[in-house]
Amino acid sequence: MYRTILGHTSYQFSDLKTLMAKASPERSGDQLAGIAADSSEERVAAQIALSDVYLKDFTENLLIDYDADEVTRLILDSWDREAFREISHLTVGGFRDFLLSYDTDSETIRRLHMAITPEMASAVSKIMRNQDLILVASKIEVVTRFRNTIGLKGRFSTRLQPNHPTDDLKGILASTIDGLYYGSGDAVIGINPATDNLANVRELLKLLDDFRNEYAIPTQTCILTHVTNTLEAIRLGDPVDLVFQSIGGTEKTNQSFGINLNLLREAHDAAVSLKRGSIGQNVMYFETGQGSSLSANAHHGIDQQTCEVRAYAVAREFSPLLVNTVVGFIGPEYLYNGKQIIRAGLEDHFCGKLLGLPMGCDVCYTNHADADQDDMDNLLTLLGAAGCNFIMGIPGADDIMLNYQSTSFHDALYLRKVLNRRPAPEFEEWLDTMGIYTKDQVLLPPKKGLFLASSTGANGRTK
Repeated sequence: MYRTILGHTSYQFSDLKTLMAKASPERSGDQLAGIAADSSEERVAAQIALSDVYLKDFTENLLIDYDADEVTRLILDSWDREAFREISHLTVGGFRDFLLSYDTDSETIRRLHMAITPEMASAVSKIMRNQDLILVASKIEVVTRFRNTIGLKGRFSTRLQPNHPTDDLKGILASTIDGLYYGSGDAVIGINPATDNLANVRELLKLLDDFRNEYAIPTQTCILTHVTNTLEAIRLGDPVDLVFQSIGGTEKTNQSFGINLNLLREAHDAAVSLKRGSIGQNVMYFETGQGSSLSANAHHGIDQQTCEVRAYAVAREFSPLLVNTVVGFIGPEYLYNGKQIIRAGLEDHFCGKLLGLPMGCDVCYTNHADADQDDMDNLLTLLGAAGCNFIMGIPGADDIMLNYQSTSFHDALYLRKVLNRRPAPEFEEWLDTMGIYTKDQVLLPPKKGLFLASSTGANGRTK
């Protein structure tokens, strides 16, 4: 039982799970689940009570039973007890002060990545202002490598997302070339296939790999298909760079995605065995989103943000190249408006970085949410200040296949300009060599015919 007195009212919270849910900033998903605070006053009371909880309580009072959930087992079995000694005396409030201290730098936090459980990260985020989340995340550098280097201080990358509603190869190539002309694509060139069958996936893999090789682009490609399709493509000898999979924070959530930890290990090992990375072997690309566990009725009564952060323990197990919180994609049932989307994006980025992950964000919303592109501009700028590793680059910010609003090639250029961020170094060198984007961050007019010589395409469909 957790108690606190606020004014003349005494508030009681029956267990840690309830306390965490009541302390969460307002969001529609927790209200839908019936676990949110009943009032602003109760929320503040829960945050006060949560600030006095010792960090060690989160390993002694598990939100999901150890024997009932493989994600819980992963969290506890990978927990670095020795490193935890440095912060074991702290409460959640004391942990916030520790993270905000000028003496706590990126190296200090790096030492503690495996000492911090998702529940600890989620708890401390609940008592932090937006500026606290930004300040701490901005300290943390998480660097990954495959064909280029992502996450360095002063750098900012993009996933070039050339989706097409019919997977037309010419349309995909046109969007890819458009993005490259704007300096987009250093995180990955990644397609969400409209038709998620193996034959189509194999054709798209070959399309992107042929194009990348023809122009010696120092980036990586990915088809965002189910992990079982990617495993079969690897078995058949297709050019797989990264393995993609959506993941969640409970075993039941991952079962709803048709995966488990053993399947992810198999896929990771298969991709590493290909040795396609030229400067590193971070081969996994994970996507997450607040609300997925509630959608699958797999949240165990845990608030949606804590479920989200538990997914980061799954990601961390496989040393991914990229982790992307698709923050507003599920819809207003979970994040109702721009204010909730902005807060969730900052929370996810902070918690992921705190756990040692290379966090990116799909700064996005659905057309029926109470949000607009100004909200996305605000979140984009805040994430840039917080040191976000990458965002999406989509023609016109409008994904015509997935039918949602995200960020454009122009948005990335805006952020690089206003915050003096640069592309990944190897990709920047290529852009300069190709006469697209100079090292002085000047976008040059497109060279006539630069990519028109390409005859890339499976079955000759793009010739």
